[in-house]
Amino acid sequence: MVVLAFTSLPYHAHRRLGIAGGLYTGEAEVIVVLGGSGMPSGPELLRLHYAAQMALEAPEAEVVVVHPEDAGVIGAMVRELVLRGVEPGRIGTIDRGTSTREQALNYTRARPADRLRRVALVTAPENMYRSLLTFRKLGFAHIAGVPAFDHALFNDLTTTRQRTGGRAYVPDVGGSMDLRYDLWNRLKLEITCLREYCAITYYRVQGWI
Repeated sequence: MVVLAFTSLPYHAHRRLGIAGGLYTGEAEVIVVLGGSGMPSGPELLRLHYAAQMALEAPEAEVVVVHPEDAGVIGAMVRELVLRGVEPGRIGTIDRGTSTREQALNYTRARPADRLRRVALVTAPENMYRSLLTFRKLGFAHIAGVPAFDHALFNDLTTTRQRTGGRAYVPDVGGSMDLRYDLWNRLKLEITCLREYCAITYYRVQGWI
């Protein structure tokens, strides 16, 4: 895993999970946000950012927030969408489902007509492929993804011992982005992708995708 972390393979594996199921283009009729983290948190705020952006570009679309039962979190997610310019009357909620499969089942029961509508699904990149296949298995014919990728930081973060100080006998790694950041970010991506590949395999064995 450490050797792989010095390559771009983890990045490409993670990106592929986000886009392999198909990216949404055009104007959606329904924008579905799959949640699963606390609020506020990085993953939820990213998903809401993308959902709000899309809602502003498709002013007739409904926005449906799906999150495990927690009135505080789901209420905070709705308020975040409103803060980002989405009218409250356009926002619906489904507060049941502690897994992607259960969320998709509860969504289908609550809004069966959406299976024939144009649906844009917003979730974390690593969860996108499995989520799209799960909804398609339940009859959603016109659904594609809006993966909530985070944005790269393009600032020059290199530094030197002259700027930061430190002991002369300790190697100066201030100029190595691989050792300071990239290695650790890619290791995290490896764990994320490995977990998701296991989940995809489990869903396939269960016949859910």
